[in-house]
Amino acid sequence: MKKIIGYGLLIVFTLIFGFSISVQAGDNILIAAASNLRFAMHEICQDFQEENSSIHTKVAYGSSGNFFAQIKQGAPFDIFFSADTKYPELLEKDGLTAKETQKVYAVGKIVLWVPKGSKVDFDKGLQAVISSRVTKLTIANPRHAPYGRAAAESLRYYGLWEKVKGKLIYGENISQTAQFVHTGAADAGIIALSLAISPRMLNDGKYWEIPDGSYSDIEQVYVVLKKGEGKKSIRKFLDFIHGERGGKILSRYGFVILGAGESRS
Repeated sequence: MKKIIGYGLLIVFTLIFGFSISVQAGDNILIAAASNLRFAMHEICQDFQEENSSIHTKVAYGSSGNFFAQIKQGAPFDIFFSADTKYPELLEKDGLTAKETQKVYAVGKIVLWVPKGSKVDFDKGLQAVISSRVTKLTIANPRHAPYGRAAAESLRYYGLWEKVKGKLIYGENISQTAQFVHTGAADAGIIALSLAISPRMLNDGKYWEIPDGSYSDIEQVYVVLKKGEGKKSIRKFLDFIHGERGGKILSRYGFVILGAGESRS
């Protein structure tokens, strides 16, 4: 069974990255990143490689829960950028991470997003989701997507969960959730602010920021995995993330950077 799983993962990662992982050289960094990082991470990697042309970054995007399962099965990532603290902590307990490498890199936010031309009334706040104009509401699957859990928490906080659960469409991750509402498969969606303010989503729709008091802080944590332990290229990459250029990119995509005028208990 282990051989079958390993072979299957090799096929998956060959398809994702466009090469066989077994032939990778030392200065390549394989990154597993939560879907809400798609646009910010793309810019970060581009800017990083401008300064470090000999280091190549390859990124796969998906739900944090699915990456957790893949890493447990042996997926050869160097770093895992999770959308919450839970999965890195579990990986550390299982001995799959380099010691003392967990760190909060950003705090995320959620918004209610609708396409341009939608008659959904943001003046009603999140109560807008019970409108007859919203027959399908999409959120990420709360079972394995931290942004889906935040959406569910907020809906329960406002007493809306029972009223909307019959119209919910679940995305596999927050990126797919945004795609559902962007393509019209849903009338409204609760998505990450970082996706809502990406150029395409911003141009094609509008959003209302959900008060962060209605859901638990979405503290996003990275952890260096065993495969990346001791790599100098990874230290350089993480220093870039925490540096001025990396911080500016994350802030531009709506992330709160701890130590930049914000604090979390």
